[in-house]
Amino acid sequence: MTNTRAEIREFLSSRRARVSPEQAGLPAYGGNRRVAGLRREEVAMLSGVSVDYYVRLERGNLAGASESVLDALARTLRLTEAESEYLFNLARAAGPGRIPRQRTSTTVRPAVQQILDAVSDAPAWVRNGRHDILAVNRMGRALYAPVFEDPRRPVNTTRFTYLNPAAREFWRDYDQIANDAAAMLRLEAGRTPHDPELIKLVGELSTQSEVFRQRWASRDVMHHRSGLKRLHHPVVGDLDLNYESMDLPSEPGLVMNVYTAPAGSPTADALKLLASWAATQESAVNDRQPR
Repeated sequence: MTNTRAEIREFLSSRRARVSPEQAGLPAYGGNRRVAGLRREEVAMLSGVSVDYYVRLERGNLAGASESVLDALARTLRLTEAESEYLFNLARAAGPGRIPRQRTSTTVRPAVQQILDAVSDAPAWVRNGRHDILAVNRMGRALYAPVFEDPRRPVNTTRFTYLNPAAREFWRDYDQIANDAAAMLRLEAGRTPHDPELIKLVGELSTQSEVFRQRWASRDVMHHRSGLKRLHHPVVGDLDLNYESMDLPSEPGLVMNVYTAPAGSPTADALKLLASWAATQESAVNDRQPR
């Protein structure tokens, strides 16, 4: 996505600035510190490496860093699981061998679509690491109706989030959604740094969205596995949906998302209305097809 050495430098320095001496178990020093967070020499001491070696690492030279050193850095800098994964991917990219180009799927097998269609009462879809929706069931298409108004295919939820004004009404927690989308995309950039479509997407968003530029510059990374999604649907109103994101082992890089609501809840009732509306929409489309 960017120069690997520069990315390593910015990532490590930003994570170092986030950790206070007290958090790292160091005594609190009086007076003003010239740097936010830990000093380089403190990171080196806590990680069991020389100051000179850590300075070289933070300048972008992760090539040859052992797994034990990377693990020590992750502990010292209090990295999350996603941040540790990103650090290891940066080290891999900095190595002497080029990272093989990893293909990001743009299609799914018919059997995967059959699974989605079998989930008839809950919105479900499959996406790739770029957040392209590659397959969707009827409920998923109905739920994400504003996203599917984009004529481009496949539709992309992060493009919708940053470039479509309707996103601020659709996502009731817009700021959190925007933060998460950029963080997930950066994690994918560490996994597939040479993906031309991902590079193109990040370039498009960076050019057209100041909000995205700010989020991208934070260098935050995160996984997106489960939680609560709060939407405002244009037809059925507010929805509080539980989501689960599941990797598809037979389709590396693809994730299936399923949204549900507790039985008897207002959202469960709204999903029933959504199902009725989706059936009506599908029937109208079929009536317009030539016979």
